Amino acid sequence: MKKVCAFTLVTALALCASQVCQAQVSKDAKEANKLAREGAEASRDQEWDKAVDLLREATALDRKYADELAAVYQQRGYAAATNQQFNDAISDYSEAIKIKPEDARIYEQRAAVEMKTNDYDKALADYSEAIKLKPNETRYYLYRGYIYETKGDIKSSMADTEQALKLDPGNADAKSRKERLEKRQSMSTPLALSPLPAPSPKASPTATRTP
Repeated sequence: MKKVCAFTLVTALALCASQVCQAQVSKDAKEANKLAREGAEASRDQEWDKAVDLLREATALDRKYADELAAVYQQRGYAAATNQQFNDAISDYSEAIKIKPEDARIYEQRAAVEMKTNDYDKALADYSEAIKLKPNETRYYLYRGYIYETKGDIKSSMADTEQALKLDPGNADAKSRKERLEKRQSMSTPLALSPLPAPSPKASPTATRTP
């Protein structure tokens, strides 16, 4: 009898705990939805800081709002870049990447800002990551090829340019760059020296007699 009572008590407690948990989840979901709506409104009004704070809270309660938070980081990053606040822009794009590391577009956005600050090595790394995620995107090869050319790596720039032409044979930018790179390659190639002619016997000192 005691065992039956104990089992019944445990079952009742478990059921109660489950109901409390479900109630809390429901409460968190409602609060997250409310915060997300407010964040979306702030975003529409371009109140980026407010939007980020609200959607960060919403995401902490419900991960389904993570994509919206990443989007707001991107929007705030773009606004910062437009105002030439490049470090702030890079920081926001980095936060967006933490949330959506599989989104090639965010790497491209961050790379564009890094190029404005002449941080070509980081921009190069971001375009390389974007290419890994979207290997058939022509413009990523063109941008990376431009950075290689700027750094003086003609061989790598040519490789990216040729890959861009494989994906888009009629691409005018790629054609123009290939022609330019070929000229630079020909200018940097040392000219082959012609072999010296054999000395003429008539001109050699030993062949000339003193009268």
